[in-house]
Amino acid sequence: MTIRPAGPGPSTAAAPGPPLLAMSRVSKSYPGVTALEDVDFELHAGEVHCLVGENGAGKSTLVKLLGGAELPTRGRISVDGAELAMRAPLDALRAGIGVIYQDFKLVPHLSVAENISLGLLPRRARLPVIDWPALRARARRLLAMLGEDLPVDRRVADLSPAQQQLVEIARVLGHDVRIVAMDEPSATLADRELATLFGVVRRLAARRVGVIYISHRLDEVDEIADRVTVLRDGRKVGTYAAASLDRSTLVRHMVGRELADEAPPGDRPAGGVMLRVEGLRRAPAVRDVSFELRRGEVLCIAGLVGSGRTEAARLIFAADRRDAGRIELDGREIDPRSPREAIDLGIGLLTEDRNQQGLIMQLSVRDNILLSGLRSLRRRLAIDWRRADDVSRGFVDSLRIRTPGIHQKVTHLSGGNRQKVVLARWLFTEARLLLFDEPTKGIDVAIKREIHGMLRDLAARGIGVVVISSDLPEVLALGDRIGVMREGRMRAVLDRREATAQRIMELATASEPRTGALA
Repeated sequence: MTIRPAGPGPSTAAAPGPPLLAMSRVSKSYPGVTALEDVDFELHAGEVHCLVGENGAGKSTLVKLLGGAELPTRGRISVDGAELAMRAPLDALRAGIGVIYQDFKLVPHLSVAENISLGLLPRRARLPVIDWPALRARARRLLAMLGEDLPVDRRVADLSPAQQQLVEIARVLGHDVRIVAMDEPSATLADRELATLFGVVRRLAARRVGVIYISHRLDEVDEIADRVTVLRDGRKVGTYAAASLDRSTLVRHMVGRELADEAPPGDRPAGGVMLRVEGLRRAPAVRDVSFELRRGEVLCIAGLVGSGRTEAARLIFAADRRDAGRIELDGREIDPRSPREAIDLGIGLLTEDRNQQGLIMQLSVRDNILLSGLRSLRRRLAIDWRRADDVSRGFVDSLRIRTPGIHQKVTHLSGGNRQKVVLARWLFTEARLLLFDEPTKGIDVAIKREIHGMLRDLAARGIGVVVISSDLPEVLALGDRIGVMREGRMRAVLDRREATAQRIMELATASEPRTGALA
């Protein structure tokens, strides 16, 4: 983020003219928790208004209220001065409000054109059949508004995440919306795709569409925002002109305190080799991966998207079957044939997509924590639920999971607290090797540092910690050693003293380094 002089406080110079959108004293409560309390928010036509805050601050809840996915407990939502009676997402669309959630609302097996026109399929005059030429022409026209040209007959399942996002935006624009809210739109994007997204946002603003943009990446706020509203613990801290904020001031508003810059790990004595991987292969993604993990260290694995990092972790966890290679754990060769066998050997994998692959969203905090180790709680033929409750509360307390109680559904938790629930599950299995795939993706700066501290503590306790990350500053701050993968091969393992951003990028790309995150 470009460092600017700190402003005096919340901006009093609002954009000219009446607001396009006004949310007044909006509140939302769930059983046992208040997600939003008396929040005011305004958006003007042609404005990019960033919404920031820690995990659990209420950002996504506010957007769900705006999109009609949730109903406010109290408060008013107005567009062009007219109060809305919001009862369902269709009411929001009719009012000109489109929301693009973190989880796209697309149908994977349908084409680009079909997804863009979901609910608005054009029909031939006086005939109950779809007008396919009109359907394709409409899709091309909407994509052209975004400055993009995708093959409209291609299945959405075959598109990249960035292309799927464009389809989602085009689908929303097809409803003639004047307000677009984007919840963490950059979470799955590479740097070059992020530039495309910014171009789309600027084109929307130029068309006098008001854009609400939620992001944890503070560099994006500096790049794209006209104004910034900060939420903390469900309350509004303030609205600021983006030009008045520097990074430290913005972080202080978000977390309510100063956060010192995270320093690289100090020297920690590394023990003997606890994990040895030799010649790991599975065509075509993993071609030759060898490395060692020493007891007491954090090993980070960097590389571009598609370099084979995630696929290598899945082979160690036996989620996929390897074609070749040896795995030794604590000096003994192992050959797990399934994730269940890997778990029994003391191996845990925290997947990148925690919502889809790491959690059962409609189950409680307690049930998700106990999922992989429920057998240990059996007493005769039944589960000892009193002990189960005690174990779950112990993890909630020790990991500082913010939840009204162990029976709260994880779907109501923030991203950072969901990640802690996944971590608690693997700790309950008494895993001796933990593989973390993008452990802080979509997590705010304060909880990110908290998780970093937890990972270092795990390593200090003798648990093997391997971290896959696309966040280059995270890799440099967390790793005792850093492995760099490219095209399915481990190109080098660097000691942290010799690891620099430039060196890692040279190894990851085999070309001139570029700035920013690895992916």
